[in-house]
Amino acid sequence: MKKKNLLILITAGIIIVAIVATVLAGMHMNRRVDVIQGQIETSAYRVSSKVPGRVMKICVSEGDTVAAGDTLVILDTPDIEAKLAQAEAARQAAEALSTKANNGAQAEQIQGAYELWQKAKAGLEVAQKTYDRVNRLFEEGVMAAQKRDEAYANLKAMEATERAAKSQYEMAKNGARAEDKSAARAQVARADAAISEVNSYISEGVLTASAPGVVTEIYPSVGELVGTGAPLMNVSQLQDSWFTFSVREDKLPELGVGTEVTVYVPALDKEVPAKITRLKEIGSYAVWKATKALDQYDLKMFEVIARPDAENSLTGARAGMSAIIKE
Repeated sequence: MKKKNLLILITAGIIIVAIVATVLAGMHMNRRVDVIQGQIETSAYRVSSKVPGRVMKICVSEGDTVAAGDTLVILDTPDIEAKLAQAEAARQAAEALSTKANNGAQAEQIQGAYELWQKAKAGLEVAQKTYDRVNRLFEEGVMAAQKRDEAYANLKAMEATERAAKSQYEMAKNGARAEDKSAARAQVARADAAISEVNSYISEGVLTASAPGVVTEIYPSVGELVGTGAPLMNVSQLQDSWFTFSVREDKLPELGVGTEVTVYVPALDKEVPAKITRLKEIGSYAVWKATKALDQYDLKMFEVIARPDAENSLTGARAGMSAIIKE
């Protein structure tokens, strides 16, 4: 009888312990803290070239921190260098034409034009004297009118010849016309602009970081050909970081724009104050829970963006690190 009573007591004790454990477990489950998990995102820019070329050297590795102006990639651009040689040759030709236009004709050409003018002047003097003599004889009735007319025509021809010779001499002495000189200067300026353009393309063969950040991806390898505008690497700007969360829509009333939250970053073991700045629908396909079969409604997901306070920067953070909001 005593053994039976003892057995009953032990059984009752086990049942009581099980009930108490079940109640405590239920209470613990009720006290479970819900979390909203997201991740850190950062802005980034892609490094690309304006000109095609072959990758000659990659100066950084993935994960390296770079400052603005650091050299990232060096390209070999032989085609652009050949164009530079062409542009420089064109400039030399334009410069020679400009010099010729400004300096005028050579001394020998000027002297030759001067001698032709003097010859024409001498011919004009002879023609003038001949006409005067023939005209006097005509007036005396000794010379026929035809001879006087011939002498007069020769005089006018020699006058025209003298004027033409003088014009040629003055043109040789004064050099090219103002319009020709202006055109020659314009050709030189055009050649200079072409050289500047080619030099700007050559400078594109050395790619530098436009802003500080961390190199996250490098696409080509040394020796590969890359085209115009092809991305060569991705640089993440850690100074511009934020948190992004996928939040069920029934949680949105607690996380409206302007709400201040505390975000825990496990990788940094740090709590960061932040403020929600944007809500964005992820898409009709992004359903968190389908309950229409139970005469309820579907719960969709929204993207919630939170930015840390200015005085609480995410030093040491990387894109993709987990971020947690505890409810």
